[in-house]
Amino acid sequence: MTTTTSNSRSATIRFATTRLATISVVTLAVTLAACGKAGDQTTAPSSASSTRLKQLFAASDEAALKRNPLMGLYRGDLRFTGQFGEYLSDAYFAAEKAAAMHDLASLDSLDRATLNASEQISYDTFKWQRSTDLKGFTPELIQAAQARPIDHFNGFHTQFVDLSSGQGAARFKTVKDYHDGLERMHGYARELDSTLVRFQHGVADGVVHPKVITTNLIEQLNTLIKQGVDSSPLYAPVLHFPADVAKPDQITLADGYREAITQEVVPSFTKLRDYLRDTYLAKSRDSVGLSAMKNGAAVYRYQVAVNTTTSLTPDSIHKLGLSEVARITAAMDSVKSQVKFKGTLHAFFDDVRSNKKFQPPSKAWLKAQYDTIGMRVDKHIPKLFATLPKAPMQIRVVPDFLEKSQAGGYYQQGTPDGSRPGVFYFNTYDLKSRSTPGMETLYLHEGVPGHHFQISLAQEDTTLPNFQRFGGNNAFVEGWALYAESLGPELGMFTDPYQRFGSLNDEMLRAMRLVVDTGLHEQGWTRDQAIAYMLENSAMGRTDATTEVERYIAYPGQALGYKIGQLTIRRLRNNAELTLGKRFDIRAFHAQVLASGALPLEVLEAKIDRWIAAQPR
Repeated sequence: MTTTTSNSRSATIRFATTRLATISVVTLAVTLAACGKAGDQTTAPSSASSTRLKQLFAASDEAALKRNPLMGLYRGDLRFTGQFGEYLSDAYFAAEKAAAMHDLASLDSLDRATLNASEQISYDTFKWQRSTDLKGFTPELIQAAQARPIDHFNGFHTQFVDLSSGQGAARFKTVKDYHDGLERMHGYARELDSTLVRFQHGVADGVVHPKVITTNLIEQLNTLIKQGVDSSPLYAPVLHFPADVAKPDQITLADGYREAITQEVVPSFTKLRDYLRDTYLAKSRDSVGLSAMKNGAAVYRYQVAVNTTTSLTPDSIHKLGLSEVARITAAMDSVKSQVKFKGTLHAFFDDVRSNKKFQPPSKAWLKAQYDTIGMRVDKHIPKLFATLPKAPMQIRVVPDFLEKSQAGGYYQQGTPDGSRPGVFYFNTYDLKSRSTPGMETLYLHEGVPGHHFQISLAQEDTTLPNFQRFGGNNAFVEGWALYAESLGPELGMFTDPYQRFGSLNDEMLRAMRLVVDTGLHEQGWTRDQAIAYMLENSAMGRTDATTEVERYIAYPGQALGYKIGQLTIRRLRNNAELTLGKRFDIRAFHAQVLASGALPLEVLEAKIDRWIAAQPR
């Protein structure tokens, strides 16, 4: 997700294990009929290894759904909808570790050489994913994950509310749907209580959040408590029953929801808030980076590897970020000259931040502008893509209870059958700070051809294993969305120099993330130092810069994937264009990048190299 400073928040609820193993978020893949399945060319006769590989993928996915029942809601799989799941217990972590070990042992028993090219891609991707997962289950990494079960940016405490609002992933069409929702709510309250216990263990072990995260969590919980029942999104589904739900059922269900919220959920919110406010806050760290936390250096190295799918060191990433900041600064200066702004680049930043002509007048105006941008993009999409997703996409405002801690925009996936659309959310919190330059970029990233294309087309490709349809890695997922922004000129965007500047400003954000994330967690930067760096090098408003920095504090390493992935995809495209010359087909290239799902970057590069070599002379 990008922003007007954006960042793509995944649609799938991130529980404690996502601090360790990437139980994935958004997804991908595209099938371009003109270019063949995964474009990877060969479909060898099925071998015994091929059959066993498919069986392994299916069994692993089914077992994961049973351990993580809420994952199914996002897919439209209704078999486990009455279960919330248990995500913080020792038994859960042990089961996840055992599953990774079992999957890897099963994979190693297969003869990779007997698989066809597409299957080898799946083999390599699955091996990377499960190996990475397993590395996350060292004692120090498990302790760090369990001790910090939620934060203000990632947490089931808010994401489940969004999920269950009647506007999220959970379905509310039948009486059973409503009963399932009630059962999930009981589990939700229990997990909130388990969260409090885990925070207590963290205090005892000396593994705690920074004060800034704790303060934001307390504020979020205050908001949820103040909603009570009637204003709670959890109660919203019973205010809008489908016509075929009988009146007696409506009364019974409404009473049940009210009772669960009043007697279970709100008391659990309150107990957790009180503990964080009255005890945990004083125990929280003044420092903000992982380097100052017990075992923090190991946690950060793991997060860097997970989120970039590379062996890059924090120091090398920091230097790459500084180089990208310098390059983009020069391009920004060129736009400043183009619009004949008299003054320094920093004065130009200030003008874009504060000039009223760049401030959206209303939420409705923003919505209308995004609708118009979408129609303009759609006219040019066939030049770059041969297949469009069947799933529609809606554009909505970020819900009030999430807006303060969320970025400028994010995407929530729909269902594979299109019954629930994908949604591009744009943020209207502190509306005057939402500068209009960059709106086109935000749409390209979160919507078309960014996350919506990638996720919807992948889900619709039933020939892919489920871990490729519904899984992913951050470097590819966010790298693709950032690459999608760069397609703006080819899609009729950025004709207004201020929108071009907005594009550079958003790219600058991703470059600054390489500097700031590593600065915070490896080099001991302070929160204020990081905010000042972002304001110094971009036209971001202080509200956005503050939200971004506090996001990096809460979610170490995640922000690194965008630029690392985008630079890789762009380098692969440049190499294909140079090597193939007139034989280069942009639609075929995009098919190759997307059609196998979200690949680790080394697997993607090997695939593109094979594709280039296979092109007819």
